[in-house]
Amino acid sequence: MAMGVPIRMNTVPLRMIMTADILTLSQLLSPSFPVGAFAYSHGLETAICAGRIGSAPTLRSWLMDLLEHGGAQSDALLLNVAFGSAEDAVETVDAHARAFVASAERLRETDLQGAAFCQTVQAVWGIELGRLCYPVAVGRAAAILALDPELTTALYLQAFIANLTAAAMRLVPLGQVDGQKIQIALKQQCAAIAKQLQGATLDDLHNSAWMSDITSMRHETQYSRVFRT
Repeated sequence: MAMGVPIRMNTVPLRMIMTADILTLSQLLSPSFPVGAFAYSHGLETAICAGRIGSAPTLRSWLMDLLEHGGAQSDALLLNVAFGSAEDAVETVDAHARAFVASAERLRETDLQGAAFCQTVQAVWGIELGRLCYPVAVGRAAAILALDPELTTALYLQAFIANLTAAAMRLVPLGQVDGQKIQIALKQQCAAIAKQLQGATLDDLHNSAWMSDITSMRHETQYSRVFRT
């Protein structure tokens, strides 16, 4: 049973609702929320070691591909499908999400982050989510908390990009100012994708960022590693 779930009243001003949503999502998707996102690079470490990413422009291009064609896009879609699904259909969405990942490390990444997210949400909000992979867990929690789905998606994507940018700042190396500029440059794309994915279904699920998938597979046997994926 979900406990402490807010009920929205028609008398509450829209601005107050959106402010509350932003504050809640800022907490759920904050680097301080204990999902261990800092430990994962989504295959970025191998791409950097292979020389595919070595500057701010190449990192920006790589992240843009993830947003438009890769893991960021598919995560955002799965989040939206989970948000719009009935409670008894969420497990089906989760099964699709797990089957869709391209490598063992990607599966570990989404499973462990999702498990940590579910445990923390239950401990803090009293909401039982079970064990869902990360984007599905975020979508389900957002639905129960009555958060705005488009805003949830946009901030999820922003957090995704911020985490990989932080990883690149440690590995490239990339300066902090360049890292912030990249996030600003991709902000509009995060918002556009969040808008596009409203009402998406599992039939819309796709991924054509194959180089990212290949680097995640190669990372499994990489000799020296800083990140788990």
